Amino acid sequence: MKYPIGIQTFDQIIERGFVYVDKTDMVYSLATEGKIYFLSRPRRFGKSLLLSTLRAYFEGKKELFAGLKIDTLEKDWHVHRVFHFDFNGVNFTLPGALHQKIEGYLHEWEKEFGIRPEVDNSLGSRFNRILQTAAKQTGRGAVVLVDEYDKPLLDVLECNPELLEQNREILKAFYSVFKLSDASLRFVFLTGVTKFSQVSVFSGFNQPKDISMFDKYDALCGITEEELHTQFAEPIKEMALSEGCTEEEMRQRLKRHYDGYHFSKEMTDIYNPFSLLNAFDSKDIRDYWFTSGTPSYLIRLMNHFHEGIDELTGKNYLPDEFINYKADVEYPLPMIYQSGYLTIKDYDKESNLFLLDFPNNEVKSGFLAMVATNYLQCTTPLESWMVKAVFALKRGQLDEFRKMLTSFLASIPYTMRRKESEPERERYFHYTFYLLLRLMSVYTVLAEKEQSEGRVDCIVETPQYVYIFEFKLDGTAAEALQQIEAKGYARPYEADNRVIVKVGVNFSSKTGTIEEWEIQKQTNSQPFLD
Repeated sequence: MKYPIGIQTFDQIIERGFVYVDKTDMVYSLATEGKIYFLSRPRRFGKSLLLSTLRAYFEGKKELFAGLKIDTLEKDWHVHRVFHFDFNGVNFTLPGALHQKIEGYLHEWEKEFGIRPEVDNSLGSRFNRILQTAAKQTGRGAVVLVDEYDKPLLDVLECNPELLEQNREILKAFYSVFKLSDASLRFVFLTGVTKFSQVSVFSGFNQPKDISMFDKYDALCGITEEELHTQFAEPIKEMALSEGCTEEEMRQRLKRHYDGYHFSKEMTDIYNPFSLLNAFDSKDIRDYWFTSGTPSYLIRLMNHFHEGIDELTGKNYLPDEFINYKADVEYPLPMIYQSGYLTIKDYDKESNLFLLDFPNNEVKSGFLAMVATNYLQCTTPLESWMVKAVFALKRGQLDEFRKMLTSFLASIPYTMRRKESEPERERYFHYTFYLLLRLMSVYTVLAEKEQSEGRVDCIVETPQYVYIFEFKLDGTAAEALQQIEAKGYARPYEADNRVIVKVGVNFSSKTGTIEEWEIQKQTNSQPFLD
């Protein structure tokens, strides 16, 4: 099986025999049921390939679609002139870069159609004339495809407000041509990461149909569970043999690491295609998507945000709270969601509330490590420490874990943990352990449980042990253990065959590390102290 790593052109994938997950039935549906669309998906999710497929379809390249779903649906293969704008690969932080990019496209098309631009014509007016000329010469409406429409805005978001406004005005004026040239257009499709609200560039023309949360187009980009099992059985088998596990175990590993995206109420499981194909190609499960680059705009937004990521994850939201980005640096949730770092995990029909959380282990580990490194500024390499700490827990080496945790906390600069007020100190320690323990959950089974008697700080489950942690700041370890008992945090595990380990931990705000540590183990409902 040949995997199209780094190839986003439909023609090349088909002609060179690379694996292609057939989405052409949805391409046909888009082409026949509407005219102007917008789709938001995270980076490297196949948006460019989708536009390339649309381009090949509207250019009438019937031979490329032989044997695909659309081959039985489309009877008339008409040829349209396609105008494709790709804003990838350009640094829009440079003044004038956006104008120059659009100018370059228009200049080439004006040469093609023999159009001499007037000196005082705007970019929009020039493009309108191109579209009208193309429709007249071909006898069919033109097609416009825009890849990453929002990159000229994202590049300067939160770092250059003046250039952001300039780029917004250029795009707004340019996209207004779609309304002016409506009679000359057959189809318009725009992709991007973000759907802007206050920073709107669409107000100058008829609003595109936003299909980002349409059940029908859940799987337009990405790979479904069914597609994984039916089209990638061979590489799954090869990876299982390589890792010495069963095919079902390998499927579960791939699911935990790359699945978990949901884009609508339908809750269709979507795998990250970039990571999945890279894993098959290299026969190795690694963090391909996250390590391919964290957008600078997201880092800048998180630096503005004064709350912890724990304030955003694992909570329910109305759609308006995470669908439209409103250029509000105090509330980055929409940007984090649309960038693919959070996804829909549940939907309540009665309340219209969506539960948002990390999609999978790849995203969770990468994002939390980035946030933790930035927040804690620790000198100890976080990933290395995490793997060793989890290894100790799996083997029941609690004393070793305590030493490692103490050492790690001590490596955090004093300036980071020094807080003026008691609530700030308490919040710092709670957030520190939220980050560390959620990172641990990538390597173990971690249950953050809201129990009937209240929220337990952390439960870590391994094949042989269940650890119940309770943390106190400037209190006592005995108080922490007493809370575990009083709240009955261990009751759900009374019939569990594993060793139940209750851990009371007290931290000192003065030293910034563990001051007291008490353990109570329970096997077959018989407790004993360490």
